[in-house]
Formats: sequence, structure tokens, C-alpha cells
Amino acid sequence: MLDLREQLSMVWLIARRELRDQFRDWRIIFPMIVLTLFFPFLMNYTAGQAVGFVSQYGATLIGERLVPFLLMVVGFFPITVSLVIALEAFVGEKERGTIEPLLSSPLKDWQLYLGKLIAATSVPLLTAYIGISVYLIGLRIQHVPFLDPGLLVQTIALTTVQAVLMVSGAIVISTQATSVRAANLMSSFIVIPMALLIQGESVLMFWGNNQILWSAVVGVTVMAALLVRVGVSHFQREALLGHEIDILNLRWMGRTFWRSFRGEAKSLGGWYRREVTQTLRKQAIPIWMTSLLGLAGFVAGYLWILNNASQLGLRTSSEDIQKAMEMALGVPANLQISFQYIWLHNLRAVALILLLGLFSFGVLGT
Repeated sequence: MLDLREQLSMVWLIARRELRDQFRDWRIIFPMIVLTLFFPFLMNYTAGQAVGFVSQYGATLIGERLVPFLLMVVGFFPITVSLVIALEAFVGEKERGTIEPLLSSPLKDWQLYLGKLIAATSVPLLTAYIGISVYLIGLRIQHVPFLDPGLLVQTIALTTVQAVLMVSGAIVISTQATSVRAANLMSSFIVIPMALLIQGESVLMFWGNNQILWSAVVGVTVMAALLVRVGVSHFQREALLGHEIDILNLRWMGRTFWRSFRGEAKSLGGWYRREVTQTLRKQAIPIWMTSLLGLAGFVAGYLWILNNASQLGLRTSSEDIQKAMEMALGVPANLQISFQYIWLHNLRAVALILLLGLFSFGVLGT
């Protein structure tokens, strides 16, 4: 226990060093403070005007759902501004020539990585919380009601886990990029998926389904934990010094892929017997976990149908279901729902889930 405490103290040492350097540079702090304080006032004005406008036409529900959405935007905006700190965590020090003394220290790789991660996460979270506080104070001053405390907790939780996810991805980019310019360009692979994810979360907010929002919190948390785990396990300080310039060599990529794909097999039968068997053996735990989750989902769905099918049948008729599908999905009234129609519909749904998952860190694909 004492040894673990000593090892963690080195993590905090790196984090304090990074935070001290960040707060020492006014060119970093001044824009973040100005933007963090200005944007909530803009959202306060927007919320007040929107609530007043929709109240004139009796659409108060839209105004009530708009207020927490703007709160989420207020929390997201400072994180994107502060993301440059995480992007420069390693590659910035490499360009400034200060990375060699740090890498030559007796610190372990995971201590160095976690120290940088904690420092890079602290500033975005701090700016996000300041922006949220200013926004809530402005709502109080303008007498704009924030009716649902549960939604407030969900929004703050989403802001927190999204900050950890974005910073974790930015740190991974910083370890792989060869320059700050390249890291800033690669940050679009973080900002754009997160923007799409927030759009999906905003739809859930306007629907008023808070339970599904908690699933988004869980999904983002899992992705953040996976990114942190991948970053810690694959970080090697020697690789930072070896990254000078990356050249796109398609021939080398093809040879490397084919060598890894073929393995030591000499024939197709040998490839199946040796490489496929070894791969399945290595992936045994994920395969079993996925199979058990699928079986649990099947059993849960079957039990739910047994317990609720009779009640649903008494409450609704086939005509009611057909009318609901016609109104919600545009299904023609004379359409005969067959096995082929249901199968194609589910196939389209799975394809859409896959597409959304690719561009939202897997969260919208859950």
C-alpha cells in the first residue's frame, strides 16, 4: 500500500508540474477565461429570448427543454477551447526541446502518462464548470426556471465524462503526432464525433427521455475508460523520440498487413488450423462475454414478451398499431407487414447503428 502511494505521488508530481506551466502562460489562460465567461452570457441571452418568444405562443415545453440543451453546449464549448493543452502534452514539449529531460527521469511510463492526463483534464473541467456556474447564475438573475434537477445532474455528468473522453483521445494523438500542427489537424477526429454525439444527446433532451440519457453517460464513461486504458498500456517513451516524420508508405503497409494476416501458415488449410485457432483462443474472453450478453438480452426480451404481450394485446389492436406506424414512420395503410419487411427494417436499423457508432465513439451505436 505504501509503495502504491509513493508511485501515485510521482503521478501528482508530474500533474503539478504541468498545471504550474499551464497557469504560468497568460497566452493560454487569458483566452480561456475570456471565452469561458463570454459564452455563458451569450447562452443566457439566447435562453431568455427563446423562452420569452415561445411563451407568447404557449409552447413553454420547448423553452424548458432548450435551457438544459444550452447548458450542455456551455459545458462543451470550453472543453474544445482547452483541448489544445492536451494536444500539446507530449508533442508540444518535443517541439520546444523539453521532452528529453522528462523522458530521462526515473519515472515509469504509466506515471508519466497519467500525470499528463490528469493535468490536461483538470483545466478543461475547471473551465467547463465555471461556464456552467456562470450560466446557472445568469438563469437565476433572469428568472428563467430550470425545472428538472435530475436533468441538471445528468448534464453535468455528461460534461464530465465527455471532457475525460476528449482529453484522453487528445493525449493519444499527442503521443503519436510528429508536430503540434499535425496534432491540431488530427483533433478533428475528436471534435467532430463529439459534436455529433451532442446532437444525438440534444434529441434525447428534447424528447424528455432522461433514462436514455443515463445510458449515454454510461456509454461515454466506458469509452473514456477504454481510451485511458489503451493510452496507458501502449505508451512508450522511446517511441516519442523516434517519431520524426511519418511517410505514407502504402507498400510497407500492405506487406505488414499481409505478414500479420498470414502469420506462419504456408497454406489455406494451415492458416485455418493455426492462425484462426490462435486468434479465437486469444479472443476467447471477449467472445464469451459477447455471447453471454447476447444470451442475456434474448432471455430478457423473451421474459418481457411473456409478461407484457397479453396486456399490450388487450390495450391495442392491430388497427391501432397500423395507424401508429403510418403516422410515425410513413408506412402505407395497405402494407402487409411480412417477415421480409421486418428483416429488411432490422437490417437498415443495424446499418444505421453501425454508422452512428463509427462517428460518435460508439455511443450513438449502442
